[in-house]
Amino acid sequence: MPTDMPSRGLILVIEDEPAIAELIRLNLAGAGFGVRLERDGEAGLAAVGRLRPAAVILDVGLPGIDGIEVCRRLRAAQDWTPVLFVTARDDEVDRIVGLELGADDYVTKPFSPRELVARVASVLRRSQGLADGGAPLRVGSIRLDPAERRVHAGDREITLTATEFDLLAYLMRRPGRVFGREQLLSAVWGYSAIAGARTVDVHIAQVRAKLRDDSPIRTVRGVGYAVEPRSPDQA
Repeated sequence: MPTDMPSRGLILVIEDEPAIAELIRLNLAGAGFGVRLERDGEAGLAAVGRLRPAAVILDVGLPGIDGIEVCRRLRAAQDWTPVLFVTARDDEVDRIVGLELGADDYVTKPFSPRELVARVASVLRRSQGLADGGAPLRVGSIRLDPAERRVHAGDREITLTATEFDLLAYLMRRPGRVFGREQLLSAVWGYSAIAGARTVDVHIAQVRAKLRDDSPIRTVRGVGYAVEPRSPDQA
């Protein structure tokens, strides 16, 4: 498969439809990314380990090992390379399952090549961290170090995806403020769309699950989310 010399980073595209794979390759290469194409899950998994790409664009409906299983295996191996799912299945179940496995974003077919490139750039910005780092943050028992991109809940170190980390950091920098889903999409993901609002809910749920009882994230019904220290009587 062709590989363009990367300048903005190497993107591994695992897509079995040649026309779509080539469309993605051309647009990413035109935006300055290096691109490697693979057409099945086994070859894609091997390429991730061999090439260490900056991000993976992963079709859900791959032959053999599907995209969801590829992502599951990567995360089980503690490989947190950013993953952006591409799916033709326009239902919430596949999207949510994918995100719960640790994917960073998704697009549905047919998609705008320009939007896909923008989503990739946004995922990479999140994975590379904040430019200025910033002072460590603490809310309750949660400690977050932006410079080292590490999170602790009490004595436990918590492994978060790039998107989960930046979502938690954004809220912890503004304790007590309530943010709607659209605001969080714009601030953390870098885009705003009503269809993506469910993405915020899934990522919030995942962060809460990882932080367990230490989670300082509060749901404000009908509005959105805020970070506040947990009171002793909170469940």
